[in-house]
Amino acid sequence: MDSIQSIDFFTEISPEIFIDHIMKLHARISKLESPRNSEEENNLLGKLIKLCSLLPSTTDIKDFPQEVLNIRESLNNFASQAEGLLELESSTLISLKPKPLDSVSEYPYYAFYVRLAGMESKILKANGMKNAKKVAFVGSGAMPLSSILLASNHMQSTHFDNFDIDDKANEVARRIVASDAALEKRMKFQTQDIMEVKEKLGQYDCIFMAALVGLSRKAKVEILGHIRMYMKEGGFLVLRSARGARTFIYPSLEDHDLVNFEVVTTFQPTHALVHSVFLRKKTEA
Repeated sequence: MDSIQSIDFFTEISPEIFIDHIMKLHARISKLESPRNSEEENNLLGKLIKLCSLLPSTTDIKDFPQEVLNIRESLNNFASQAEGLLELESSTLISLKPKPLDSVSEYPYYAFYVRLAGMESKILKANGMKNAKKVAFVGSGAMPLSSILLASNHMQSTHFDNFDIDDKANEVARRIVASDAALEKRMKFQTQDIMEVKEKLGQYDCIFMAALVGLSRKAKVEILGHIRMYMKEGGFLVLRSARGARTFIYPSLEDHDLVNFEVVTTFQPTHALVHSVFLRKKTEA
């Protein structure tokens, strides 16, 4: 039996067990051929997400052996590629159905996004954003579940502009949303690097930034600096990141990386969620 599969999802594990498993998992991932959406790849992605969710997010990994910390970038790249391929194939199949929006719950991580969207909406409302007119989602992907769930369940009158650099992903996303005429009127998709979007960023009451936008801390900081320069005064930023063991899935950011933003609140995950969420606000520097 697979030792990771045998661990109960809600059972916390020790750092020693985590280190043993993550090194073995990385060894298996390293033997994969060029990225492709295969059953083996999706299985390994699921194991990575599960394993990183079992070590408490409060665990300080800075004292982990350097050999262990050195594999994070490799695993971040794997997670990005595997998640992107899974998302594109799943969304393409769903988009071909008569009513695609009725089938988005078939996406493997649908329940996770339901919890995440609900939590983010709750945080925003608790901190004063109740009736956003216009929202941007950066890095929406081929399966824009976050935007769909937020628009359908939490922000029923808000207009969403979704930005992604992959035109194929946007085309599939458009087909899914087009099956609902009312939602299609409030949700647009733009193929563009967010670093090329300037004055338009000033239109949004809130900007969401997906965890896989910028696959290094340096890239993320550059993107955040650009967004802050052009977003409106008083606008909210919802930034998805990672903490502790979860940084073996997604690259992380620290508070000091978010310069010139007012700290509103920070959510750190439990077993049910993977992402950390920073809520920040643009105020005068």
